[in-house]
This record gives sequence, C-alpha cells and structure tokens, in this order.
Amino acid sequence: MTSLNTHAPSRGSMPADAAVCSLSDLTELPRFGLRGSDSADALQALGYRLPERPNQAVRQTDGSWVARLSATEYLLLGSGDDQGARVAAQEAEWVQDERRSYLLPRQDSHAWLQLSGIQCSAVMAKLCGVDLRADAFAVGAVAQTSAARINVIAVNVGDERGPALALLFDRASLSYFTGAVLDAMAEFVAGAPAG
Repeated sequence: MTSLNTHAPSRGSMPADAAVCSLSDLTELPRFGLRGSDSADALQALGYRLPERPNQAVRQTDGSWVARLSATEYLLLGSGDDQGARVAAQEAEWVQDERRSYLLPRQDSHAWLQLSGIQCSAVMAKLCGVDLRADAFAVGAVAQTSAARINVIAVNVGDERGPALALLFDRASLSYFTGAVLDAMAEFVAGAPAG
C-alpha cells in the first residue's frame, strides 16, 4: 500500500485532515475476478459470502470484499489486514475444472486507489456523475461508471473508521487518475502530496 498524501488512512486515530479526505494506492494488493454461470458455486465452495444482486459487494470476515459486477461476474479484493494473502493464494491455486467459471486476472489490468474520509463523495462529485453520497450509495454498493473520463468501478467499502471508496480502473491510467483525484481533493485537504 502506498500513501499518496500526507494524510493516509490508518487503523488507529487519524489526524483531523485525514478524517476529511485521504488517498491511498492499493494497486499492489491482490485481486482477481471470476466469470461464468458456475462462478457463484465456485466462490461459495471457497467459503465466500456473495452479494445477492449485481452492483453489490459483501465484506468478508477477513476484511476482503467480493463485488458482483454482473449476473455471472465477480471481483475479489484482497484485505489490507493480511496484505491480500487469502485472495492471492486462491488465485495462485486456481485450477480450471468442469465448472463454467473462468479466472480473470486483475492484478495487471486494474489499478486500485482508496479514497477515504468524510469528503470522499464530495471529491468524487467533481469527477463523476453518479451520486456516491452515503444516503444514495450505501456500504456495499458498486457503481460501474465513468470518472475523469475513464471507466471506473467504485465500491463503497466504508466501515467503523469512516467512509471509504475503492476505485478500480485501467492500470495504464494510474498516474493520470491519481492526479485527477488529488486535484479534486485540493479544496478539502491541506498539505502537499507525499508521493
């Protein structure tokens, strides 16, 4: 995990500005997808709890997330608590069998930023036409949308520490999109980017 500003989220108490808005690069955390009519069965066999409908996500007991992107496509996001070890191991051990469930590697295709703090939806309002405020976009909601003119998957991953949005997008656009988010954050966060 890489901190992109002077107020990166932590598990303990955060400085006052960090509670307002912070951005972290989680691109190195493991993630992968599954697609196919038997994908739900394959994930349940691995012990995952699944969202009931597309565009929903469910936090797992280890802190990882399973997002349902369509009727038969899922995206698994590793937990920062174990540095994504569970998700990485399951991707590495994946063996194609008779089930109609196909592995979709996402480590090289998708970058992953996490925008945290009470102003994260206000920051995204500058970049995206979807209402990501908590009353319209609850924890576990998923939006597949456009932000700063690129395709983005936004997942509300807020918890007891506060609001947070996981943002996944084309990895080749990491520098561009990071700059766009930092620019949108400028009115809410004091201090220069640290990386």
